[in-house]
Amino acid sequence: MAMKFQREAASEFAITGYTAESISVAGVEYRHSLCVSHQSPAAAWSVTSFAEITAAAVVDGTKVKAEIVILGTGKKLRFPPPEVLRPLIDARMGYEVMDTAAACRTYNVLLSEGRQVAALLLVE
Repeated sequence: MAMKFQREAASEFAITGYTAESISVAGVEYRHSLCVSHQSPAAAWSVTSFAEITAAAVVDGTKVKAEIVILGTGKKLRFPPPEVLRPLIDARMGYEVMDTAAACRTYNVLLSEGRQVAALLLVE
């Protein structure tokens, strides 16, 4: 199922579309996992499966000054072990875990509210 996101005044960092195989940011389609934030362009995230979401991979979410990091776990909601989220806890960053489609929507809502938000989004 494909979703297109439309906003009147979209941020250059807004997610503009999502399918099970891709995420579009500011109209540019990416077919790999992404790290997106309120202050920087989309960047490749090195994970290709849920099993690859490790504490080291989650550190990518701490590199931006965000108050909350959203972890998109792919096509379905899966919770990583607590030690995977330790870098966010140690950095005193809030976080939410959800499937990638919900993570894309939530990221855009928080971005539109002017929040300092980042998302680590798994594309499987």
